[in-house]
Amino acid sequence: MNAPTNLLQRSLRAVRQIPRCARLARPAPVTPAPRSFNSTAFRRSKRPSADDPEFVSILDGPPQLVRVGKRHGPGLIILAIIPITAFILGTWQVQRLGWKTELIAKFEDRLVRDPLPLPPTVDPNAIHDFDFRRVTAKGHFRHDKEMLVGPRMREGTDGYMVITPLEREGASTVLVNRGWIDKKHRNQRTRPDGLPTGEVVVEGLLREPWKKNMFTPENRPERGDFFFPDVKQMAELSGSQPVWIEATMEPEFMQMVDYETRGIPYGRPAEVNLRNNHAQYIFTWYGLCVATSIMMWMVVKKPSSDIARRVARSKGL
Repeated sequence: MNAPTNLLQRSLRAVRQIPRCARLARPAPVTPAPRSFNSTAFRRSKRPSADDPEFVSILDGPPQLVRVGKRHGPGLIILAIIPITAFILGTWQVQRLGWKTELIAKFEDRLVRDPLPLPPTVDPNAIHDFDFRRVTAKGHFRHDKEMLVGPRMREGTDGYMVITPLEREGASTVLVNRGWIDKKHRNQRTRPDGLPTGEVVVEGLLREPWKKNMFTPENRPERGDFFFPDVKQMAELSGSQPVWIEATMEPEFMQMVDYETRGIPYGRPAEVNLRNNHAQYIFTWYGLCVATSIMMWMVVKKPSSDIARRVARSKGL
């Protein structure tokens, strides 16, 4: 009886020594291992489900053309031709600017020289070397062979250039561009003061024959209509040499008003009036070259679309 009783007492003392928290403790929950982030799984989770009423299949969308393989076609070649052509034209205009600047300087040098008396006979082939050279000629105007070239605008007023043969004693007859008159003085009867009858001395510029452009109509000498000064044609009609002299005068405003009112032709100032716009053309062509080069670089460097990359990967390109 004592042995079982002692064994029971020892077991009760052992139970009293165990802490209460230990007896009530439960097994800790198992924490799952962290999953690594997978972009593919994330994208799959974001894909719309076919059961979603807002889901739109790619088959229901409009067709889309996708270029794979070669990204650029003949259009890139055409785009590359534009800056090359613009650069060539800009370089050509640089050369033209140098040529025109030297030409104007040569003509201005001739203007500052003293006028030369016109020789009795002028070689038409030598006029090129004396273009814009100041000359003087003495003779009588043949008003009966006068020719009017026009219409010509001057300060907003319509009029004509008066071309009159100058008959020189013991020398050849030459053509003189006496200047501009108003349209209302086309008839010689309205401008008696503009028809000198005695001997006159003409000072002007020796000029090369004019060149007709493609937009100017042909002259009609049988009707007295001259739209541009065809020096050879006028020389044949008037029996003179194909020599063209442009009368010059000082541009005084009051004198010009008086001449216009009385119908007296007044000539041009002694200056070089050649246009020199090549610097603007240089800026235009080189600017176009730079702009189109930037456009071509942007086209070449433009990345392909996401659809094109996926199609290219699926074809193994």
